[in-house]
Amino acid sequence: MTRPVTVGVDGFRESRAAADWAAKEALLREAPLRVVHADEWPRVPAMPPVDREEHRRSADTVLEDAAGELRRRYPELAVSARRPTGRAAAVLAVEAADSQLLVLGSRGRGALAGFLVGSVGTATVGLTDTPVVLVRPPAESPSGSAQPRPPGDVAVGRDVVVGVDIHETADAVLAFAFDEAARRGCGVRAVHGWSLPFTFGHAPGVDPGVRQEVADGIAGAVVELLRPWRGLYPSVKAEERVLVGAPAEQLLREAADAELVVVGRRIRRAPVSGHLGHVAHAVLHHATAPVAVIAHD
Repeated sequence: MTRPVTVGVDGFRESRAAADWAAKEALLREAPLRVVHADEWPRVPAMPPVDREEHRRSADTVLEDAAGELRRRYPELAVSARRPTGRAAAVLAVEAADSQLLVLGSRGRGALAGFLVGSVGTATVGLTDTPVVLVRPPAESPSGSAQPRPPGDVAVGRDVVVGVDIHETADAVLAFAFDEAARRGCGVRAVHGWSLPFTFGHAPGVDPGVRQEVADGIAGAVVELLRPWRGLYPSVKAEERVLVGAPAEQLLREAADAELVVVGRRIRRAPVSGHLGHVAHAVLHHATAPVAVIAHD
């Protein structure tokens, strides 16, 4: 049986955008779509009391509305719905375990502020090894209404932008990026940001050609990272972007026109949740394109 694409919904605009993105992704993957709403009982003492049955009815409404809208917009897609009870992040992590992909919404705070990734999104990313994509709602028109893509628009040809680190294993991250680009008929742009240590650049007697030598060495390392994936995906145009500057800053700049941004997250086999590095953290909070977080050793 084909594993589903799973999307978490909560009735807000952000989750509607995530659900729409997840439906298109499920069609690309020829996979069913699972819509999940976590029935989490409020644990805030200051909140007024809520009847449990009323709370469940409200949760059912959120789930039925989301699933019904997706079935209407994508009649060719197999859509199922679940309302498990429990803390949202834990529920979503459990649902992700047998999924190809977990899709969540992120709150947008405008083009400059970028994403405000809520506690649920951040916690869920750290609780699952399944790829997680966080989706920002579409930009609004001057009239204030959202401007979504047409239902059939699932491959717009913009690059999949992936952050690479020549000092870490990049296979899982690059595999995901090339696979997504192949589905969309677009290219991969691999971005690596670097800089010489401040003291090195100002030390007396340093050969001016050292910087170029280092740059050439890094560029060669990125080429080698991409070489096997170019062989596996000959139809995908791949480009290296080796840029001087902070990695997060360079990746965000390159991601401004991306179809999808792909970043890695190192798996930590420890009692605490998985590690989200500063580059992935910055991209999650400031990129305007959907961001895929890929767990790797």
